[in-house]
Amino acid sequence: MTGPENGDDETSIALKTRARTQRPPFYKVLLLNDDYTPMEFVVAVLERFFGMSHAQAFEIMLTVHKKGVAVVGVFSHEVAETKVGQVMDFARRHQHPLQCTMEKE
Repeated sequence: MTGPENGDDETSIALKTRARTQRPPFYKVLLLNDDYTPMEFVVAVLERFFGMSHAQAFEIMLTVHKKGVAVVGVFSHEVAETKVGQVMDFARRHQHPLQCTMEKE
């Protein structure tokens, strides 16, 4: 028999605790409805900047039109910020008041 009573030291195992790396926060990119931007323009924006098919873009555009807002994608902060900037810039250049925002998921 082995153990402390027989002169043997108990072996202890050192456990390393690893800090869990947290997943970086993601951001929802939202399109907001307005009464002036043509539906076709919204569809074109969704196809161009969010890689949607025409059918997908049309469905999202209808959601924006009916509900006033729709999530068009979820991205890292940097990507979401870039997408919002691209959409806003494109809308301004085409003289449409389309609004695109982002919020933390």
